[in-house]
Amino acid sequence: MPLAMISLGARASTKEQILEGLGLSAQGGPEEDELHQGFHRLLQELRRPREDLQLSLGNVLFIRPAVPVRDAFLSAMRTLYLADAVPTNFEDPEAAQKQINDYVAKETKGKIVDLVKDLDSSEVMVMVSYIFFKAKWETRFDPQNTLKHDFHVTPETVVQVPMMKREDEYDYLLDRRLYCRVVGLPYQGNATALFILPSEGRMHKVEAGLDQETLTKWFKKFTKRKLQLYLPKFSIEGSYQLEKILPKLGIRDLFTSHADLGGLTNHSNIQVSEMVHKAVVEVDESGTQAAAATGMVLGFRSALMGSQVVVFNRPFLMAIVNPEGVLFLGKVARPEEGHL
Repeated sequence: MPLAMISLGARASTKEQILEGLGLSAQGGPEEDELHQGFHRLLQELRRPREDLQLSLGNVLFIRPAVPVRDAFLSAMRTLYLADAVPTNFEDPEAAQKQINDYVAKETKGKIVDLVKDLDSSEVMVMVSYIFFKAKWETRFDPQNTLKHDFHVTPETVVQVPMMKREDEYDYLLDRRLYCRVVGLPYQGNATALFILPSEGRMHKVEAGLDQETLTKWFKKFTKRKLQLYLPKFSIEGSYQLEKILPKLGIRDLFTSHADLGGLTNHSNIQVSEMVHKAVVEVDESGTQAAAATGMVLGFRSALMGSQVVVFNRPFLMAIVNPEGVLFLGKVARPEEGHL
């Protein structure tokens, strides 16, 4: 989404690289217009107030006041992406860093902090994308059933983690093509968490095959199964410096002196100095925040008659989806070794 937004102000090869990186024709045209309108509709739907879940997401351009931003770009950015440009005094990098981090912390209810670090006085603009999700399970886990158990980070590395347990009917699928088990847990508020457990040694195959088409197929093929589900409490936090990743996808000029952002400003020699994305997901008995008691170590007991045991005790994947699309996608390689 941040790339689509800044493409509104890009020109020449800078724009072509962004559009091609987004899977569009370098010439843009009606296809490009539909991209922006599609993001606009998505943002409007995702930002619609809901009683049962919290979802905050947005895009912000922090820019040096001396850099004049074209009215046409500001209008399109605000109208299509519900975003804004925030004047930022990068000549005082510590104050600029605090301004950016405080803004994002406020919008994400304090869950995402220290988004940007080590700014310097040469910065001209920083683009930030953020998302925060909080929802309760449709049927919560009983904390009294949460006990410590082994989690196999690798065949040689085993850690103790708080393992939640619940026996119930779940959406379930065994994907024999990708060699993985998929369990769906609904949230209150029309969203679902998918927990994906690859067979031993199949993580890379599952990651390579995980796309929108695969997710759609899973939802169509889900069946209700009685499961005794064991799922660790965990927290995911991911921070990505996109200016280091996107050049590998062909989007090079945007972060160099070759950048042409003439549709954003008439100021010469402007480039994006930093593009940051950070996501936080926390899962516990009550639900998920994409923001103690002493337990015992014991084995998994036999399931009741007719139930199948599914144990997430090795690295797995998680996706949070709703009718509008995928909100989060993450990998849990080592749950936090916190106390119960």
